[in-house]
Amino acid sequence: MAQAEPGTAVSAASEDFDISVSQDVAKLKKGAVGLGGVLFLTVTGSAPITAMLLNTPIVVGSGEGIGAPAAFIVATIVLTIFSVGYVAMSRKKTTAGGFYSYISHGLGREIGFGAGFGSVVAYSVFEASLAGGFAYFLWLKLQAYHVDIGWAPLALGMVVVIGILTYFDVSFSAKILAVGLVTEVLILLLFDGMMFAKGHVYWSAINPVNAFKSFPASGKLAAGAIGVGLFFAFWSWVGFEMAPNYGEESRNPKKNIGRAMYISVIGLGIFYTITSWAPLAGYSSPNAAIAAAQTNAANFYFAPSTQYAGHWVTSVMSYLIITGSFACGMAFHNTTARYAYSLGREGMLPPVLGKTHPRWQSPHIASIATSVLSLFIIGLFAIFVGTSDPSSQAYGQLYGLMAVMGVIIILSVQALVSLAIVVYYLRQHKDEVHWWKTLTAPVLAFVSQGYVVYLLFQNLDFLGAGSYGYAKLFGPIDLAVVLIGIGLALYYKRYRPQTFEKVGRLINEGL
Repeated sequence: MAQAEPGTAVSAASEDFDISVSQDVAKLKKGAVGLGGVLFLTVTGSAPITAMLLNTPIVVGSGEGIGAPAAFIVATIVLTIFSVGYVAMSRKKTTAGGFYSYISHGLGREIGFGAGFGSVVAYSVFEASLAGGFAYFLWLKLQAYHVDIGWAPLALGMVVVIGILTYFDVSFSAKILAVGLVTEVLILLLFDGMMFAKGHVYWSAINPVNAFKSFPASGKLAAGAIGVGLFFAFWSWVGFEMAPNYGEESRNPKKNIGRAMYISVIGLGIFYTITSWAPLAGYSSPNAAIAAAQTNAANFYFAPSTQYAGHWVTSVMSYLIITGSFACGMAFHNTTARYAYSLGREGMLPPVLGKTHPRWQSPHIASIATSVLSLFIIGLFAIFVGTSDPSSQAYGQLYGLMAVMGVIIILSVQALVSLAIVVYYLRQHKDEVHWWKTLTAPVLAFVSQGYVVYLLFQNLDFLGAGSYGYAKLFGPIDLAVVLIGIGLALYYKRYRPQTFEKVGRLINEGL
C-alpha cells in the first residue's frame, strides 16, 4: 500500500490520495461553477467563431474542399465515442489532473507524468497559437483605422491581459467567457441562416465519405490532403476535454462534468458541421470556395457574409473573431494553469506551482508561470520567424503550425487516455467493466485518434511546404517533451519515491 504523507489520506482502494481530508494541500475553490460555468469554460476553449473562421479555410483549402463539413461530422462521431470512456473515468476520479491522472491510473505513473508534462507544453502552445490568430485579426482591424502596430506586441499584450484576468477565481473567467461565447454563437447562427436561405447549397458536402477524399490540383489550385483537413477539424474541438480539470471547482462534479462533455462535443459537432457548410453556399462553385480559402483565408467567411447577409454582419463577425480568439486563449490558459498546479501540488514540478491564492483560491502562481511560458514561445517565434508579415507569420505559422504541434500531443494523449481506461478497469475494477463504456468505446477511440495522428504525419511534407519546412520537426520535438517528462518521473521514482507515489493520484472526494 502507498504510504501517505501527514495530512493526506490514502483511499480504501489503495490507489489514490484523497486531498479533501488534508490540511497540507492547497485546494481550488469548491463549488465555484455549476454546469453552465463548466460549459462556458470548456466550449469557449473550443472557441466556435475561432474554430470556424480560422480552421475552416484550412480544411477547405488544404484538405477536403467541398467535403469540409463531412470532416467535422467524422470528428464529431470519433470524439463522442472518446467521451464515453472519458466520462466514465471522470465519474470515478475527481481531479484537476485530467488526462495525466487517468493515464497514471491505467498505464503507470511514468507514462502518466510524461503525458501530463506534454499536456502542459501543448496547452501553453495553444495559448501562444491563439495569440497569433488574435494578433492577425486585430492587426487587420487596426489597419482599417490607419493604426500600425506590429502583430508581435498585440500577441504579447493578449497574454499579459489574460494573465491579469485569470489571477482571480475561476467564476470570474467563466463570466467573461460566457459573454463572448453567446454573442459569437448568435452571430454565426444568423450567418448560417442567411447563407442557406440565399446561397447555393451543396448537399455532397455532408456525405461522410467525402471526409476521406482530398481534391486534386486544378489550374492554380494546389491539391488538398485529407490528413491536414481531418486534423484541423479535430483541432476545432480541443478544449472540450478540459471539463474534468474543473471537477474540483464545480458543483456536483460526478454528474456535471459528464453532462458538460456530452453537451459540448455533440453540440459543437452539429454547430461546426452547419457553420462550415454555410460559407460554401456563398460561392458559385466548389472550386471558387477552394480558391478563396487558399488565396484569401481571412475573407473566406467575410466575402459571402457581405454579399448575402449584409455588411453589418461581417462587421460584427470581424470584431467577434478578435474577442473569440482572446476568450479561447483565456480558456487554454486556465487549463494549462490547472495542469501545472496539479503537478506542482504533487511535487513533480516546483511545489510553489501547487499553491492557491489565499482569497481567490485560484492557482495564481501556476497562472503566472503559464503566462511567462506563452510569452517566451511568442518571443522566440518573433525573433526567429520574424514580424514583418502578419498573414504568414501570425496566422499561417504561429496560429496554424503551432496549433498542429500542440494538437499532435493532445490527440496522442487522448488516444493514450482511451487505452488507459481499458487497462484500468480490466486490472483494478473487473467487476465494473462495461462492454461499451469502458471497453469497446475506448478501443474504438484509441484506434480512430491514432489513425488521425498517423494521417497527419503522412502529410507533414505537404503542410511544411516551402518556408514552413520546420513542420517536420514537430514529431521529434513533441516526442522529446514527453520523454523528458518520463525521464523526470523515473528520476523521482528512484530518488524521491514518496513524491513519485502521488503522481496523478491526488483526488478530491470531499465535493
